[in-house]
Amino acid sequence: EVQLVESGGGSVQPGGSLRLSCATSGFAFDSATINWARQGPGKSGPGLEWLAGQNFAGVTAEYADSVRGRATISKDFAKKMVYLQLTDLRPEDTGMYFCTKETFFATYTTDYYPEYRGRGTQVTVSS
Repeated sequence: EVQLVESGGGSVQPGGSLRLSCATSGFAFDSATINWARQGPGKSGPGLEWLAGQNFAGVTAEYADSVRGRATISKDFAKKMVYLQLTDLRPEDTGMYFCTKETFFATYTTDYYPEYRGRGTQVTVSS
């Protein structure tokens, strides 16, 4: 059974940073594409907003325009963990952040419906 468990969310002031973690199990981590996505209060439509993804080898990373330059995705193959480092957080970054798993590596610019996702970790940015 695929399991994705997010942690590391919290409340921060604008300009702050957070490191989100995703613990994975139940699938071949070395061959999986893992993404980060979010559901924010300003998001229209039922799908998620895709934020960042890394291919199975951890070599190629892509980011959404909304977080490019402020987010870094990384993998720890030994621990089967995926991380999302967020810096210069803004109020519009507020939302529930999800770790997702896909069979193939791709980027998404419209509503994103992942194959698998965790329960999420809440990020709140306010002064």
